[in-house]
This record gives sequence, structure tokens and C-alpha cells, in this order.
Amino acid sequence: MWTETGGLTGVGYEGKTIELLVADLAALGVTVLVDVRLNAISRKKGFSKRALADAVEAAGISYQHRPELGNARDNRAGFSEEWRTDLGRAARAKYADGLTMPDAAAAIDELADLASTVKVALLCFEASELHCHRREALTAIRNRMNEFVSA
Repeated sequence: MWTETGGLTGVGYEGKTIELLVADLAALGVTVLVDVRLNAISRKKGFSKRALADAVEAAGISYQHRPELGNARDNRAGFSEEWRTDLGRAARAKYADGLTMPDAAAAIDELADLASTVKVALLCFEASELHCHRREALTAIRNRMNEFVSA
């Protein structure tokens, strides 16, 4: 959901080079990239925290790492399953429960507020949001944004 001044989207870097990701973010008009990986490390060149931050900041895009919105290693297998499976539903429920913890809830509030004024993209590895926890984070942030509008 994009407006003239703000919005929120999700992006995955699976199958992309750092140059392609930065170009895609710039084309979307993203001004803040929020890394929602628990650990912002990658064996893929350019996607570990410092290199990623340097690349997007060189393009005029701010970088934030929000590990409080990351998904625990022991909960990741359920996201690789189809969401309709018991394992997939359980993984999403566990992750959603974690979003109610104080640090995660505060991050959701902050990002909802931020996305109301600038274009924000949540980043994780998976190309498809069906296989990534960022879909749940995006939903929580969008719900919070809608609460701000309703209030």
C-alpha cells in the first residue's frame, strides 16, 4: 500500500545481486530498508549487514536492522512449507505470538508510524512472502497503520 508520501512493502533478495536489489528499491521509491532477519548475515556477497547498509545508503536509502522482528532458527522450517499445512500454520502462529512481545510490538508501532510518512520496505531472504516471516510482520504493521487512521 503506497501513498504519495508513504507506504510499506516487502522484498526478498533471493536470486538477486545487491545491485539489482538496490535498483529495485530505488525504482519503488523506497527511502528506508528494514532488515527483518534475526541475524543480518549472509553467505551471498553484499547481503551481510554492513555491506547491505553501505550499498543502500550509497543510493540514498536508509538502513535499519530490526532483529526483534526476526524469526527464530527453530521456527523457520514451517515457513518453507505451504501455509496451509499444520507445520506452516504453527510456525506462523508462533511468529505472530512473538510479535506481541514488548520489543517487537514497539518496532511494529515505530514502523507503522514511519511508513505513514516515508516509503518503507521490509527485507528478508525469501523471494516469495508465502515462504517468509516478513509477510506476518507486514500484516502486523499494516494493521497498526490502519488503527492509526481509524483513531
